[in-house]
Amino acid sequence: MSYINKNALVETAWLAEHLKAPDVVVVDGSWYLPQQERDPKAEYAEGHIPGTVYFDIDEIADTASPLPHMFPSTDRFAEKVGGLGISNGHHVVVYDGLGLFSAARVWWMFRAFGHEHVSVLNGGLPKWQAENRPLQSGPVRRTPTRFQPAFRHNMVRGLQHMRANLATGREQVLDARAAGRFSGEEPEVRPGLRGGHIPGSRNLPFGGLLDPGTKTLKEPAALQAEFARAGIDLGRPVVTTCGSGISACNLALGLYLLGHRDVSIYDGSWTEWGGQPDTPVETGPA
Repeated sequence: MSYINKNALVETAWLAEHLKAPDVVVVDGSWYLPQQERDPKAEYAEGHIPGTVYFDIDEIADTASPLPHMFPSTDRFAEKVGGLGISNGHHVVVYDGLGLFSAARVWWMFRAFGHEHVSVLNGGLPKWQAENRPLQSGPVRRTPTRFQPAFRHNMVRGLQHMRANLATGREQVLDARAAGRFSGEEPEVRPGLRGGHIPGSRNLPFGGLLDPGTKTLKEPAALQAEFARAGIDLGRPVVTTCGSGISACNLALGLYLLGHRDVSIYDGSWTEWGGQPDTPVETGPA
């Protein structure tokens, strides 16, 4: 068994060979939770894959929203991405500093704005460093260019849609948070949120998609088995969710690699749902 949509993933060896290709742009999409006490911008400045530009998830977002890093307008995305020197003709390769955590969010954003030629670096920066490949320090500034977005509304879900789905059950809801947060037994990472999950949703902590040693994605059969154990029918639509729309994209990446295209992410995720006064909440296991 092999990945169906192989284009979504590239290996470090491939990137090393294509690093200077004029149509390849490497993007550091690192983002960390506050309790991880890591500064992605400082780490990028200290050392990144040569030629890499930094994609700020909190800045390339709807900064007027009270919710964190919500999807930006098409105009803002076009302005910021074009400012990074990325055009529609580029093959974008995204990585992060944890192996796979926030890179998939950037990958999903590019695809949602109509850019299919985008891949995640399997194993990310940790694998690149473990192989003693070169790093560069300091900022990289590419010549600004024009990026023309074409937003795909069906790839992103909002609160109203998620409320309606409670009644219809058309889309399976799959939560990437840790089991304790999903069940409500462990506190949320953001204050003021109720514990638990969207009624009827399933749970697959995103780390379950990764090989525990290499932090690379599991082989296709093992990946498929994880979704099956979570109770997901790969023949039906899926909405992925998490704490704030970051790790949900890792589940979306896994589903896409397996050939499942009817997938969307709930952008506000638990920060929105768990912060509402009237949204129904379930506790306990799925």
